[in-house]
Amino acid sequence: MSNEELNQIGSAILDSSITVHRELGPGLLESAYELSLFHELTLRGYKVQRQVPVPLKFKGFDLGKGYEIDLLVEKEIIVEVKAALEMHPVYGINHYVSQIKQ
Repeated sequence: MSNEELNQIGSAILDSSITVHRELGPGLLESAYELSLFHELTLRGYKVQRQVPVPLKFKGFDLGKGYEIDLLVEKEIIVEVKAALEMHPVYGINHYVSQIKQ
């Protein structure tokens, strides 16, 4: 997938997130925002998976599910939904940039 396509999807994710927040408002649990964002992105025609398990391997041992990705959009972009009373610098975008090992 090209950088242009990834940027287009990223823009749609951001716009969808704003749409969800405007519709629901503040103060809900992460699960409500996650489900609504999943629905909004699906309505826009994107392939989205929820709660995607990521296996954990340690010293050659498969330890099963290490964690779950909130949303995986077009099998390319990981979205971790967060709900907080106030923004803190630790929540900056660089904090959430991740790479999945294949």
